[in-house]
Amino acid sequence: MILQIFFAIFHRRYIHKILLGIATFFLFSYLLHPGRFSSTDYDYIEIDNMKNFLSPSPLHISGKHMNKTQLCPIIIDKDKDIMSYPRKTVSESEKLAMPTDLNILPGGVWKPSSCMSNFQVAIVIPYRDRERQLDIFLSYMHPFLQAQMIEYRIVVVEQTSLHPFNRAKLMNIGFAETVKIFPYHCFIFHDVDLIPQNPNNIYACTHQPRHMSSSLNTFRYNLPYKDLFGGAVAILKRQFEEINGFSNAFFGWGGEDDDFKNRISYKGLQVYRFSPDVSKYVMLAHKKELPSESRFLNLKSGRERYETDGLNNLQYDLLKLENRSLYTWMLVNILPSDTNTDI
Repeated sequence: MILQIFFAIFHRRYIHKILLGIATFFLFSYLLHPGRFSSTDYDYIEIDNMKNFLSPSPLHISGKHMNKTQLCPIIIDKDKDIMSYPRKTVSESEKLAMPTDLNILPGGVWKPSSCMSNFQVAIVIPYRDRERQLDIFLSYMHPFLQAQMIEYRIVVVEQTSLHPFNRAKLMNIGFAETVKIFPYHCFIFHDVDLIPQNPNNIYACTHQPRHMSSSLNTFRYNLPYKDLFGGAVAILKRQFEEINGFSNAFFGWGGEDDDFKNRISYKGLQVYRFSPDVSKYVMLAHKKELPSESRFLNLKSGRERYETDGLNNLQYDLLKLENRSLYTWMLVNILPSDTNTDI
């Protein structure tokens, strides 16, 4: 009898609240899901037309460095759409064998021996405390790039642990230091936790800046919003200089990619993408970083700093530069005082 009264009271007083809470939970889960408002309905370059949009190296096309060597073919096979996945671990013995097995030169440099690549590309990776992911990235990317006959250098720019991480500034530094080494005409700025899955995703620049990782597994292979321009992006050297690189103001996570896209639009440049099938990436598992509290303020005031905040006010201490067996390593110290958001 007592139990019946209890359940009757509970039913009348609380069941509607419980049902409302459950309904609210599922509604917000649906609305806030990363892929809820994303789609594959955006402008992109069809695979049959990709070659026409790629921008070859001026040095090679001019013939000045040809030495009677033929240009390599641009390898695109629309019937070959294998989606590859990275390995979960890489042993020390495998890392030691890679330079010899793959003919990688010190500094993570490679070029075809039988022909001259159409593309000379520097891949710049901002980095701190991701050794396992870096090992996976390198073991996957060297064979991936070589299969595309790309002449390349992989550059890892590591920030010391003294101050908050500044991803955008590390990419500016990687650019500034790499052009001192070799005049690469194309730069790809690449997160270490992103792995391309389609061999047709050519790692070269197009005539306009390209968002390479527009189809990511963590977003159900959709584009969360059409102005997204981060993760892995390719841009010509002259265009990167024209927009003054990335902002140096974004310490902590978030905001720098949107600011970069705004700089591109400000200079009248477009954003290219390959098709969603070609642009598929998988993200390696990692701990999520806390968003920066100042990212919205920096974004809001970004337009005021496009001409004064970037490559032309870049300050840093280059502590070490080494040509390691699988990549060029730069260790840098960045001071928060190097950048003022009220320029």
